[in-house]
Amino acid sequence: MSESLVSVIVPIYNAGPYLEQCLDSIVGQTHKELEIILLNDGSTDDSLSTMQRYAAADKRIKIIDKQNQGYGATCNRGLAEATGTWISIVEPDDWIESGMYADMLAFAQKFADEGTLLDIVKTPYWRIWMPDTKQQRKLNCSYKNRIHPDHQPFGIGDAAHLLCHHPSIWSAIYRKSFLDAHNIRFKEIPGAGWADNPFLVETLCQTDRIGYFDTAYYCYREETPEKSKNFAHTNTLLPLERWNDMMDVLERLNVTDERILRAHNSRGFTYLSGIIEEVDLTHDDVRAAAKHMFERMDANLVFTDNEVSPGMKRLYAGLRGIPCPKINPLPHMAGLVGQGVYNLKNTGLANTFFATKNYLVKRNRREGK
Repeated sequence: MSESLVSVIVPIYNAGPYLEQCLDSIVGQTHKELEIILLNDGSTDDSLSTMQRYAAADKRIKIIDKQNQGYGATCNRGLAEATGTWISIVEPDDWIESGMYADMLAFAQKFADEGTLLDIVKTPYWRIWMPDTKQQRKLNCSYKNRIHPDHQPFGIGDAAHLLCHHPSIWSAIYRKSFLDAHNIRFKEIPGAGWADNPFLVETLCQTDRIGYFDTAYYCYREETPEKSKNFAHTNTLLPLERWNDMMDVLERLNVTDERILRAHNSRGFTYLSGIIEEVDLTHDDVRAAAKHMFERMDANLVFTDNEVSPGMKRLYAGLRGIPCPKINPLPHMAGLVGQGVYNLKNTGLANTFFATKNYLVKRNRREGK
């Protein structure tokens, strides 16, 4: 088996409008040693015919046509079929820049030449903001220019910020022998179901051989605000369910590193904030789910974390029925200013203004103002 063979797993369900762009970006990679595994998860549109057309023109493409089982089960089938040294996941409505695999493998090879085999090569990604509209823009992701481990390779505790943001499991390649040795697979749940969330923790928390470089290649098509709002109303508790799945993984792995636990708490607060922007906390099921999540968080880590807002700390204390210590709001405010400066440098003036305005509107909505 070639050390540079990359198995590219593409789980596909009704991706017709975007699939050609995705597949063009994969077959057009400058690195040619690819095993391209296209998994048709029971699509009812023309996705399968598009796959067949590409497979007829490129012998590297293998099609697996199966009944609908959901994202997790489909990715697991791809992992079972893969024979490459490296695994990549590409979602069918996204695309990748042409030098992604060549540059990732060259980065990994530098460590291999020094006697260290990386398990994961991780990079930032491009946010395709407001896709398929006149406002579409290509923006840096929220951890670009923020990951600075003291040494490489590293364990996730030295770059825990990666756990605070979008899982982005696809802006990475994974050594297959590492996944197999730890029996790392996707959670199998109906639909898409955010199965990438626990996979993120499973991978990043089981190795100290992560390599990172700060160049983006993966182009992630974000949901429009309308689609995000609809999701919040139709899949209200799903984010908290996945947070609990990730917490299950951390507990199973006996993770006690406070940097990792704080980052995971941050993700939970972000998920809850998104929910209560659209669905009032007076809903019994939302309150019960939030309370359950809060009970799994260490109170001292929450109350001493300056990145958690004073309002969220009071909500945390209230739902848990515990006293809330006196909160100094200044450190959190300083953090918001720092975030604003970062946004300005990372995404530009117009997007920073939009993000700040959006944050204030949503905060007031959460706090009932």
